[in-house]
Amino acid sequence: MTTKIIILNGVGSVGKGAIAKALQAVATVPLLHVQMDVFMAMLPEGYQDHPDGFTYRTVDADGHPMVVIKTGTVGERALRGMRHAVAAMAAQGNSLIVDDVMLAEEAAHYAELLSDFDAYFVGVFAPLDVLKARERQRGNRMIGLARWQYDRVHRGMTYDLEVDTSSATPAACANLIKKKFQL
Repeated sequence: MTTKIIILNGVGSVGKGAIAKALQAVATVPLLHVQMDVFMAMLPEGYQDHPDGFTYRTVDADGHPMVVIKTGTVGERALRGMRHAVAAMAAQGNSLIVDDVMLAEEAAHYAELLSDFDAYFVGVFAPLDVLKARERQRGNRMIGLARWQYDRVHRGMTYDLEVDTSSATPAACANLIKKKFQL
């Protein structure tokens, strides 16, 4: 069996986690779900709003809140470690679904680390108004985070597949991914 890695990239609250769970349910191969949020949560609590970890600053963007994130050296090291952990898991024969929020530089690092595997990048999209509504509904998201990530996350990215969670359910997205990458 060929090791396959599906990397879901999109703004927070776009539905990557729900797609990953749905894909695990329909795939014919066992897929481990690797979540960026879990790696961020590994940091001591004090680094969640610390210049060496991650800082979050809410600013006004045309009358709407926008959360600006800055990543420090410890936070960057943790996320770089996540990418290496994904490669290590794949090297052991594990097929994976990676749930990440990344920029083009991080995607290039994944591509380098995963060059010996069948790794596929899936862009997960939804309109900004849908993302803002989901942020509010979830209740566990910083309001304005999607606004800041929206113009950054997909810039310069090339995807093997794109899905829109405003017009397709997680199950429908999972079935598209399954079919496209023969999972």
